[in-house]
Amino acid sequence: MKRFFFSRGNAVTMKNMLEAAFPGINVILANHPPSAPKHLLGKVVPIVQVGIIGIVVAGEQIFPRLGIVTPPSWYYSLSVNKFRSIAGTWLLGNFIQSYLQSSGAFEVYCNGKLVFSKLMEQRFPNEIELRDLVSKRLTNFRVVSGIGEGFWS
Repeated sequence: MKRFFFSRGNAVTMKNMLEAAFPGINVILANHPPSAPKHLLGKVVPIVQVGIIGIVVAGEQIFPRLGIVTPPSWYYSLSVNKFRSIAGTWLLGNFIQSYLQSSGAFEVYCNGKLVFSKLMEQRFPNEIELRDLVSKRLTNFRVVSGIGEGFWS
């Protein structure tokens, strides 16, 4: 069984092409992990989102409990239209979090060996190129007959 790992996006097209070109392979789409700073910031964004939404929903009475006598000026801007503030915070936070989780990687592995790396090549492969690279990698393997069926060795 062959395994290929790469990220989403145009990856679905590549997955379909590889499965059609090489019947019996197993193509797995997976996210490439982001760098450590992006990962850490991606964990902070939801906390900030919930904090802003909580402050907007709680109203002015939350500030004295936090030790702030008068609400800051930005609070009044948010409280004018609470729905817009909450929806905007939610959408913007999700956009930022999505950006932070994206690495821009498109890594193709065949049996644990790197076949193509967008991070190293600084470009996305076309379908013919990727099919040829995988085909070359698979020619190193031979088909062995088992009991009633073939399998990759």
